[in-house]
Amino acid sequence: MWLQVFVLYLSCLTLASQSQRDDRASLRRSNDHTGRCQYTFTVASPEESSCTGGGGAPETEGVLSRLTLLEALVSRLVAGGEEGEVGTGVEEGSLQEAYSQVTGERNQLQQDKERLSRQVKELQRRVAELGQEAETLRQKPCQQTHSSGGGQHDISQRPASDPAYEFGNAAYQEMKAEVTEVPASRLIPEAGHNFTGCGELVSVGEPVLHRKADGITGKYGVWLQDPEPKGPLYTNKTVWRIDTVGKDVRQLFAYEDMEQLSRGFPMKVLLLPEPVESTGATVYRGSLYYQRRRSRTLIRYDLASESLAARLDLPHAGFHGQHPYSWGGYTDIDLAVDERGLWAIYSTSKAKGAIVISQLDPESLEVKQSWETNIRKNTVANAFMVCGRLYTVASYTAPNTTVNHVFDTATGAGRAVAVPFKNKYRYNSMVDYNHGQRKLYAWDNFHMVTYDVRLGRVSHGSS
Repeated sequence: MWLQVFVLYLSCLTLASQSQRDDRASLRRSNDHTGRCQYTFTVASPEESSCTGGGGAPETEGVLSRLTLLEALVSRLVAGGEEGEVGTGVEEGSLQEAYSQVTGERNQLQQDKERLSRQVKELQRRVAELGQEAETLRQKPCQQTHSSGGGQHDISQRPASDPAYEFGNAAYQEMKAEVTEVPASRLIPEAGHNFTGCGELVSVGEPVLHRKADGITGKYGVWLQDPEPKGPLYTNKTVWRIDTVGKDVRQLFAYEDMEQLSRGFPMKVLLLPEPVESTGATVYRGSLYYQRRRSRTLIRYDLASESLAARLDLPHAGFHGQHPYSWGGYTDIDLAVDERGLWAIYSTSKAKGAIVISQLDPESLEVKQSWETNIRKNTVANAFMVCGRLYTVASYTAPNTTVNHVFDTATGAGRAVAVPFKNKYRYNSMVDYNHGQRKLYAWDNFHMVTYDVRLGRVSHGSS
């Protein structure tokens, strides 16, 4: 733009100069000495009054000097434009270099993130291995000491050299404190590992996975085997399953055995007459026992005839979120079976949220006897019955938790315990005992797992 202005200015100067020269110029016509016509163009010099020689050289030099000056100005303007273009190119080059640097740093950060993720997974794997090792150490039998009263396990003492003690696991310390509280004289040693009678819960093994549910409806559920089946149609190998996520849960899946369950091939799907409430159902002596949705009504469904065999309201029982376990899920009424029969675990307004245990008639569902405990139902994650004793699980999400309370219906007394228990998949919504298999069945965040349990015999006359 400056170049255009300058050229315009130069043109104006040239025209003005020509105009001034026209004012001082003259044209003459005359004959020379030969008689020819001669034209003479004369311009008066503004600087010289007479010609002193040189033939107009100062005028020429002036014009040349002005042209030189103009050329210099034009060169400077052109050079300035080129520098502007170069500056823009440099700036674009700097931006490109900065962008490349930022991209490189981003890629480096992504690589660092992936490397750290791999390290975290490796650390989690090592923590899991250490946890398994700790559990193995905790389950090792205590050293025997022979006293004058007969050979008994001295479980109230644990040597400082015990690897499990050196491991420093908090759960072990809690268990050790509980063992100290319960005198060893209360327990009679088992006859090896083949003890099949009733007794107190000594240990719960590692969870064993049998199947993972496919869809979102399988986040919570019930799965069981009948410990005392009736009739040839279904056996103790038959697996029963209910996915309890949904508004109208009625489907009961039957699998021929564990293998068919793991493959996902049910042999039959039964449609229940009333919808199921939560995860408190159980199977016993050829019948499915469950709570009807949004009510305190208990239902016995005969599996062989596929018909409703009995129904009865559980007196004063809370339902649909009044007294659930700590994980929620409308787990107000939890039905269970063990060596002593059929039980209901629930609470009432009179008990103010404390767990009430009722033994039920398996045919009519009538309450035979009830016990009120001092265990707040909403402070425990789940509960199950073993040999007439109620056991509660402390947490449904902690990977390493405990069975933390026991209540004995034979004595009407309860106390704290600390038997290690694992929620491997971090959301355990159902725990039931099968005395025929001597296992716990659990539904842990889509995963159907079992735990082996070990019982210890109790001396006669112990409280």
